[in-house]
Amino acid sequence: MGYVFDFKDAGLYDAGFDQAKNRYCLDLEIKLLMDFLSLHKGQRILDIGCGTGISLEPLLDKGLNLTGLDPSQYMLDIASKRFDTKVDLHRGVAEDLPFDDNSFDSAFFFTSLEFSDRPAKAIEEACRVAKDSVVLCVLNRHAPLNLVRRFKSFFVPNIYTHAHFFSIWELKQILYAILGHVPVKWKTTLQFPFACGKIAGFVENFQIVQKSFFGTLIVMRIKPVPKFRTKPLLLELRKQKGYNPASGLATRMRQ
Repeated sequence: MGYVFDFKDAGLYDAGFDQAKNRYCLDLEIKLLMDFLSLHKGQRILDIGCGTGISLEPLLDKGLNLTGLDPSQYMLDIASKRFDTKVDLHRGVAEDLPFDDNSFDSAFFFTSLEFSDRPAKAIEEACRVAKDSVVLCVLNRHAPLNLVRRFKSFFVPNIYTHAHFFSIWELKQILYAILGHVPVKWKTTLQFPFACGKIAGFVENFQIVQKSFFGTLIVMRIKPVPKFRTKPLLLELRKQKGYNPASGLATRMRQ
């Protein structure tokens, strides 16, 4: 388990999306996430590190079975007020998911993997519980906006002080180490974070633009190689006849 958002973090995180510019950025990020999830009615979807539910909200009313998990009770309290009973919420950590193997069709991380101290283990757990796809949405280390965020966090502590920013290459290396050289699909979005509006939004949606290595958010999809949680096998010990070479007589012994 990595950094867990406290009460102050939870409030600031949720309130930040009330700003028009942040909402514009979020809409672009959510749109790319939705494209990668390829949703169908009746699917079981898990949001790992769901926070206050910002990333689950666009999935409501689509006929999906939604589940969210987060280690912060403060974040879950806000999510619970937002969704009431529409989403099944759990408190837990990404590195040890409290779900059975193949419990979901798809699982995704939306800017939550950055706060795990064992991202490889978190991805491995996601592959265990999701049978069709795992989608990673992470902040790009090489994006201009994230460079500014990292620089500011050195002087003014904030949530980004605790975040690990990824590169496309680093993510691939983690995935290949866990799963082998599986097919990986990726795109990025928010190439122009300091401009917003209809024209910028229109350009952001071009496929050639989304293949940039410098977009603020990396979205990467993999098809999980089946992973299973193993349990020790309990054996019942019984008394059994044996042979004592010293006496040449059959004896009873424990085995």
